[in-house]
Amino acid sequence: MNPIGILGGTFDPIHYGHLRLAQEAADGLGLDHVRFIPCHLPPHRDVPRATPAQRLEMVRLALRGNPAFVLDTREMNRGRPSYSVDTLTDLRAELGNEVPLCLIMGADAFLGLETWRQWRQLFDLAHIVVASRAGALDQAGLTPALRAEFAARRGERSALSHSPHGTITPFAMTALDISATRIRQDVARGESMRYLLPDAVLDYIQRHKLYQEPHESR
Repeated sequence: MNPIGILGGTFDPIHYGHLRLAQEAADGLGLDHVRFIPCHLPPHRDVPRATPAQRLEMVRLALRGNPAFVLDTREMNRGRPSYSVDTLTDLRAELGNEVPLCLIMGADAFLGLETWRQWRQLFDLAHIVVASRAGALDQAGLTPALRAEFAARRGERSALSHSPHGTITPFAMTALDISATRIRQDVARGESMRYLLPDAVLDYIQRHKLYQEPHESR
């Protein structure tokens, strides 16, 4: 049974870094598809600049034409802060307990995993797939608890389809120096965003005059 990838985020806005990460995960890990799940309100970040409806539409535009990518609106539909443990619990109720699920995240996000709600329960719901530019996860920044989990749960890509959850699997991704923060800053400075995100998303940002005012993080 091919695993299903789960990629959450604020997507404020979605860009080629997100899309390339999902594509390389799908190809390299043999995923059936990747579900993009935009969050309504991120519990660990500032309130997104674009509205939930605008961010949802930008993701919809970005995924258009790729059959390996699926938009999942469940976190938006909740209308409250989004927690991965709740989303994965919902997916398990919908898909059953045997389908392998892979929660995809970057190395920086993995370093902060202990701050996530009920973080240990995530391993009972999904595999954790950690993307890093080097291909090997740098363990120097891991807390003792995370280091112990990584040592006990480290798995190979081939194991993802043989069990529904429980491993931590690193994989290499192409280094793309693109961030939503940079894109928002470029817009505010009147600089070009072309080739940082899909043209359809760029056109949407320009048409709706998103991110045009400078913004300081709170």
